[in-house]
Amino acid sequence: MNRHDHDAVCTGVQTLPLLDSQTVFPGVPYSVSVLKPGYCRPQPDGSFTADGTVSLITGPRTILVDTGGPWDRDFLLKALKDRGLDPEDVQLVVGTHGHSDHVGNLSLFPHALMIVGYDVSEGDTYRPNKLSEGEAYVIDEHVCVVPTPGHTLQDVSVQVKGTSAGTVLVAGDLFECCSDEDSWRDLSMNTAVQEVSRQEALHTADVIIPGHGVPFRVLRS
Repeated sequence: MNRHDHDAVCTGVQTLPLLDSQTVFPGVPYSVSVLKPGYCRPQPDGSFTADGTVSLITGPRTILVDTGGPWDRDFLLKALKDRGLDPEDVQLVVGTHGHSDHVGNLSLFPHALMIVGYDVSEGDTYRPNKLSEGEAYVIDEHVCVVPTPGHTLQDVSVQVKGTSAGTVLVAGDLFECCSDEDSWRDLSMNTAVQEVSRQEALHTADVIIPGHGVPFRVLRS
């Protein structure tokens, strides 16, 4: 039994990676689309190449979760245009945490409400919130931003209820990928806190969109 299987058995949860083509989760009133799955690839010289997953939530509000790195600017603009959207159409941008491969294109959305970690801002006005106290920032009855610290101390994820796949959690680097048991701890600022956040996600989400891999389904026994 490998470490990943052991954890799954201990928690009564199993995870199953979805096909590369399974990137859209339609729903009413919100649908979730993965515009670009993230990746993290070690290199022979000890460095690694990485980019964060970029996701789009459409419905009563248009929400972008993570913007990729600055090198993704042209890709992001084209991905939005292909869906009939301009940057001005995006009403809310969520940066799951402040690393450059996740928030490298915030400047494309100067008029959007911004949630980056535990900061909620519109223009230069910062709004009070209770993310740091463990409370969700509610967008509406279907979408909320939830604190999921550990990878950094102010990570957030976006929970979307009512899709065809059930509850989808756009999780940033709470999960690197489906089978990340050999890697996430090395990248965590607080492994104990992140473990709690991960277990909560595994017991509430039906599909998780990780920060550096394809979406995966959560199966609970």
